[in-house]
Amino acid sequence: MDDLKHISHWRLLFKVNQIQNWRRLKLAVLSSRLHAFLMGLFVVGYAWLAFELFRKGLQFTSSFPGLGPVLIERMIFLLFAFLFFLLLLSNVIINFTNLFRNRETHFLLTLPVSHQVIYRWKIFESGVLASWAFLFLIAPLVIAYGKTYNASWNFYFVTPVFVGLFVVLPGVFGSWVALFLARWLDRLAFQVAAMFVVILVIVFISSWLQPEVVTDEMLETRVLDVVDRLLARTQFSLFPFLPSYWVSSGLTQWIEGAVMGAFFFGLVLLSHTLFFGYLAATRSGGFFFSSLSAVNSRGRKASLWSFLHNKKSGRSAFEPKFLDRLAKLFWWSKSDSRALIVKDTLTFWRDTTQWGQSLVLLGLLVAYIMNLRYFSHRLTSDFWIDLTSYLNLGACALNLATLTTRFVFPQISLEGKRIWIIGMAPLGMRRTLMTKFLFSTVVSMIVTMALVGASCMMLSVTVGRIIYFTVAIGVMSFTLNALALGLGALYPNFREENPSKIVSGFGGTLCLVLSFLYIVGMVSLMAVTSFWAFGGSSSLVFGIGCLVFLFVSFFLGWMPLRKGIRRMTTLEV
Repeated sequence: MDDLKHISHWRLLFKVNQIQNWRRLKLAVLSSRLHAFLMGLFVVGYAWLAFELFRKGLQFTSSFPGLGPVLIERMIFLLFAFLFFLLLLSNVIINFTNLFRNRETHFLLTLPVSHQVIYRWKIFESGVLASWAFLFLIAPLVIAYGKTYNASWNFYFVTPVFVGLFVVLPGVFGSWVALFLARWLDRLAFQVAAMFVVILVIVFISSWLQPEVVTDEMLETRVLDVVDRLLARTQFSLFPFLPSYWVSSGLTQWIEGAVMGAFFFGLVLLSHTLFFGYLAATRSGGFFFSSLSAVNSRGRKASLWSFLHNKKSGRSAFEPKFLDRLAKLFWWSKSDSRALIVKDTLTFWRDTTQWGQSLVLLGLLVAYIMNLRYFSHRLTSDFWIDLTSYLNLGACALNLATLTTRFVFPQISLEGKRIWIIGMAPLGMRRTLMTKFLFSTVVSMIVTMALVGASCMMLSVTVGRIIYFTVAIGVMSFTLNALALGLGALYPNFREENPSKIVSGFGGTLCLVLSFLYIVGMVSLMAVTSFWAFGGSSSLVFGIGCLVFLFVSFFLGWMPLRKGIRRMTTLEV
């Protein structure tokens, strides 16, 4: 009877959320049909363009006799291996926010619903939020893989089954890691230790992924021996106990016609999914409640300890802290603007999921830049040097767009129902938005301009081009921050406290799409009108290209920010 009752409660939660999401989608479409049409056009366009690019790339790789199938098979294994680790990280972050920092979770605990049902629903919701984007991104590649090898029609029905079973495992493991981290994540010692661990992991990965040096003597031997040495760093994807190995082996063997082998790996994947899914669905509710109790009881202990410590030392609890004293160094800005910056910085630091994600993204970018020096030594043609430099600019800009969409866009929505306090304060909504915009722009400019300058020096380009690329990424920082903050003010969501859900809404998706189109268009424009790359162009064409780049960047950034300011000054909460 209890199991039937739990199932009925879970179905009720699922039905209610399904109705809410459907109404939000209808409201978004009715409020702006043009935006909805553009979003649908982008989705269809991306799927078609990605499929064509993947298909041509796989066909080109498979044209190498003997070597092509080996490379394609290894790429499939690497794809699902990295997908597994990224899904695991995404599920840890989203589950932690959904289970312990979500107001809906606390509300459900007051209802006559068991802890197990709440935990079961939340890990399902977190798994969907963490997986849908990955599935959308890899779908064109999997279809192109089947087309390249002329797979039968049943391949396109078997693949969703394998992938659907596969995404359950990182969802379950991520929720368990979140339950463990919840007991320690808010402690300063653990946060500092975690930062050092992440830095060490990034340094280790960047040094471990150094490419193998191939000499002329090696090329005189068998090609397969050289390929084995070049692919030695990818052996981890062939570890047989990884879930990614099971799904990759199942798909590759189905393509090759080994149906029984694919069926075996499918059963292995199914058995593990059922086993760990059963443990999560029936035996983890108690651990969830105990972890939640530990998280909710920690704040009072910390505040009481701080009160007693200050009282013993004779200091007032309202004395200026380190950030307050540091903010006074910026004497040219007003005190209320400095207070807002300090508040946003403390809010960002106290939310471990926020700075943890930013640290991971910046760490991946640093690891990429550190490995450029090994790659640049093998570029002897001017064409490839020029192409790599513009691809490097695009990669850094896309990473910046990810950061602005993820962290800058939710800034207004995270103020919640307390936004009216800012509106009535002397600071005002206009100065609030401009202060947030200037602060995020300055921080992102400092970081991205330094990284782009360092990467250009590792590519051994001229000083003039280093300045050119550094200024370009600075202009892009202005545009992307203004676009994210402006759209965040135009499409706020004051009812949601989870930044991942805020970004997953219509406004966040529109911000990501416009940022992607802007970066692709502007990098292509800069490459076509370049003064020195790809054969060079005239000074007139180069000047026109720079003017178009500056005009589009200013227009795409300032217009949404201006409209967002107007929207917030007339907002009624």
